[in-house]
Amino acid sequence: MDSCPMHVAMRQQRLITALAIHGPRPRSYLVGLLWPESRESRALESLRVSMHLVSRQVPGLLVNGGPELSLSDLVDVDLHRVRSCVRELSQTGLNGNAASSLNLLRDAELLPGWYDDWVLFEQSRLRQDRLHAFHIIARESLARCDFEVALEASEAALELEPLYESAVGLLIRAQRHQGNNAAALRAFETYRAKLHDDMGLAPSEDIRRLVADVL
Repeated sequence: MDSCPMHVAMRQQRLITALAIHGPRPRSYLVGLLWPESRESRALESLRVSMHLVSRQVPGLLVNGGPELSLSDLVDVDLHRVRSCVRELSQTGLNGNAASSLNLLRDAELLPGWYDDWVLFEQSRLRQDRLHAFHIIARESLARCDFEVALEASEAALELEPLYESAVGLLIRAQRHQGNNAAALRAFETYRAKLHDDMGLAPSEDIRRLVADVL
């Protein structure tokens, strides 16, 4: 496949996206996923039309042989790289370039503006994976005294989940190690205010202890 942008209609996009996310799948799976409210005969016809249009507009993209439908092995799926990065971080920790992992994960937003139930599920799953990965990067970078990376990773986690207490703690610790007590106090106050406004709660003793001497 070349690298030229290809433009296809939304129905074809949904089929391509489903195969990119889920990999090879039987036609029965795809019609249930993409047209859950349609009669089976109508859904199968919609799938056949979508397959025909994709094959005509992007020759070679679909592999339509055997019991399953799939994308060509030549297709590079960004989501697979992100999940591979998360899996490696979970299994072996931060062994590679932290900056490259951060760059890959920070911009890994899945299909913004899509609201199909199956897409929303995958968006939520990816969000949790990214949170987990950012936490690993921040925690291990802090342990290695790489405070700038720890700060960036914890901030990235908090962009996804502002009430993620563990990330708040890592952010405050990184800022304090850098000698930036004012920033650490701001981070604490921001967290305390949002926690109170959203949930009516106060920060834990562990978080308060991190800034007790500058409050």
